[in-house]
Amino acid sequence: MRGGEEGVVMILEKTVKLGHGSGGRMTHELIESLFLKAFFNPALAPLEDAAEIRAGKERLAFTTDSYVVDPLRFPGADIGRIAVCGTVNDLAVKGAKPLALSAGFIMEEGFPISELRRIAGSMRAAAREAGVRIVTGDTKVVERGKADKLFINTSGVGLIPPGLKLSSASIRPGDAVILSGRLADHGVAVMNARGRLGLSGGIRSDAAPLNAMIFRALRASSGMRAIRDITRGGLGTVLNEAASASRTAIEIDETAIPVKPAVENACRLLGLDPLYVANEGKAVFFAPASDAPKIVAALRSHKYGREARVIGRVMSGKKPQVRLRTAIGGTRLVLTLEGEQLPRIC
Repeated sequence: MRGGEEGVVMILEKTVKLGHGSGGRMTHELIESLFLKAFFNPALAPLEDAAEIRAGKERLAFTTDSYVVDPLRFPGADIGRIAVCGTVNDLAVKGAKPLALSAGFIMEEGFPISELRRIAGSMRAAAREAGVRIVTGDTKVVERGKADKLFINTSGVGLIPPGLKLSSASIRPGDAVILSGRLADHGVAVMNARGRLGLSGGIRSDAAPLNAMIFRALRASSGMRAIRDITRGGLGTVLNEAASASRTAIEIDETAIPVKPAVENACRLLGLDPLYVANEGKAVFFAPASDAPKIVAALRSHKYGREARVIGRVMSGKKPQVRLRTAIGGTRLVLTLEGEQLPRIC
């Protein structure tokens, strides 16, 4: 929680809990009160999807992520594909052209080599689609029972074009909020596979490298403020982070937010809100409203953005918040989740 007049973030728990990996409030408390305090520096301070670092005259984006999804494969993707796509997307939302990735594998003794070979092939295919190479890596094996089959870490570096500066802090009142497509496909696909729920309707993960789609949007708008990929914590969490960074209020329209009917029905059955369910192939864009038609057209010209649309607007407000205009005409706050809705979803 935030306490005292200085707004100091405190961790209330004495041990690490699953909620600390949720992307929600508990994650932010852990990062801000422990890791940011321990490692503080100007590159880390914005706490965005990738850090910006300088190498001479060049600006590089650098990011890292670890993947612990359970099960390892599910309709539409597997741990290898989301490891590559997640890191590529974290670079792309900073406007960076991905240059190279690393891949680290932590394997449990007894893990089948045939399965490892299949996952490596999935990573190779995803990297080829994204136009990036995996150039270095590491392997570690732990005793049987000391891990859960396989964990993967990927890091990536990309080149930021001259003059481009994307940041949630740059979002301004009057900006349009643009979503690239349907929500919650990935999280529901994983839960369906994990629980062997047998949900019908062709529910598949949306895991995809978004760099080519994002670059089309950037070419269409010289005024782009910020781009965020929507992963852990879903759209609701990402919008709250954006509102906090820009000190604005964001209002979105429930009727404009696309969710596949089978996924929406599954969320009702599982007691989930699609706004908070993880995605691995969707992004949200913030740009001047005058640029919105061009951005939507550019996104729809790419296979991963065919359902792109404006879902809301940025407004001035006394305090940062996210509001949802409901289908029945009311308004409710979209809050940051306390902890974990779906553990081990990526």
